[in-house]
Amino acid sequence: MTAVDHRRLGRDLDLFDTDPLIGAGLPFWLPDGATVRHTLEEYVRGLEREAGYVHVYSPALGKRALYERSGHWSHYRDGMFGPLDDGGDQLVLRPSLCPHHALLYRSRARSHRELPLRVAELGDMYRHEPSGSLGGLTRVRAIRLNDAHVFCTPDQVVDETAAALDLIGRAHRALGITPVRYRLSLPGPGDQDRRGKYAGEPAVWERATGLLVSALEQAGLDWEEGPGEAAFYGPKIDVQIADPAGRESTLSTVQVDLHQPERFDLHYTGPDGARHRPVMVHRSVIGSIERVVAHLIEVHRGAFPAWLAPLQLVALPVSPGQEEAAASLADRARRRGLRADTAAADHGALGARIREHRLVPYQAVIGAREAAENTVSVRLRDGRRLPALPVEEFLDRAAALAAARTTGLWDA
Repeated sequence: MTAVDHRRLGRDLDLFDTDPLIGAGLPFWLPDGATVRHTLEEYVRGLEREAGYVHVYSPALGKRALYERSGHWSHYRDGMFGPLDDGGDQLVLRPSLCPHHALLYRSRARSHRELPLRVAELGDMYRHEPSGSLGGLTRVRAIRLNDAHVFCTPDQVVDETAAALDLIGRAHRALGITPVRYRLSLPGPGDQDRRGKYAGEPAVWERATGLLVSALEQAGLDWEEGPGEAAFYGPKIDVQIADPAGRESTLSTVQVDLHQPERFDLHYTGPDGARHRPVMVHRSVIGSIERVVAHLIEVHRGAFPAWLAPLQLVALPVSPGQEEAAASLADRARRRGLRADTAAADHGALGARIREHRLVPYQAVIGAREAAENTVSVRLRDGRRLPALPVEEFLDRAAALAAARTTGLWDA
């Protein structure tokens, strides 16, 4: 089986495209791709709600002074777009969401009783990636990030980090993603001028690293060290994936940040009535929407899990006499929350229409007998054929499987 390139297949399947008038690294989503993106976003929001997260919105712009405070301006300036003049101020497109969430936290007085506070956002951010590194959806300049920040007490950090790793594992299983390794990303051992690349004191880094190691051990995960791969403000756990050609990249991540709570003077009132500094745990369950969709296109070769497929069910009348029954089946499927359509008999022979919709999980064939008996003959995407089923029974089962977000088509 040859390797699949999402850049070609994604365009062939009408998921996304680019235009030079928009610019390099700025893909746009076509209807089917937008459906996949929306479904992913709704899934991860629901997963986070179940795990006790609250969702927020924050603007993609901030004053330059915000990024000077966070450390991005001094440590990440080359990856940021230039500032926009706004009278006496300069506005900057954000390269990450964490400074905004730090301000959100400090907008109210906080008590230890509120912690851990888990704040999540599917937010836009912008990075001035070198033009030579841009490609398809894997490396872009406009990024939709599944991001979250957990503000917690020091003694909650290990449990919160381990819980984030568990959440990542749940999402990967639902999406059919298999990580190749867990990487503990640390500063490079040969970096003599740590302050030039990293923020904070060595003792703070050692403490943060120890917390991440404890979380990995608590989660029961094997891991490898990755020298030189840390964020400028702290070490992190990177969940690494590989494309069909074996090229490795980071998808999901968990980071322990002791730097920004200090920079933004974040605090909470402890049981003793005194002010204490929280820890900020950064985590992304599925990474950027762009990169995860690129990976899913390649891993599944366009045949997404049924719950994620742009079109989940196609009704195929054998002849014009069954058009009404097929339209009724598709309408009933949509009422159950399935994405369904019909492939009319005048659009070609049945075999040709089946081949055209080969990536659709459920192909519901309706001939004269099925229309008369209110049944359906189902072809699954993997080639299996099911015995004729009552329409209601088939739709109930298909809807239940989609709602369960299983990677199986029928047996799961």
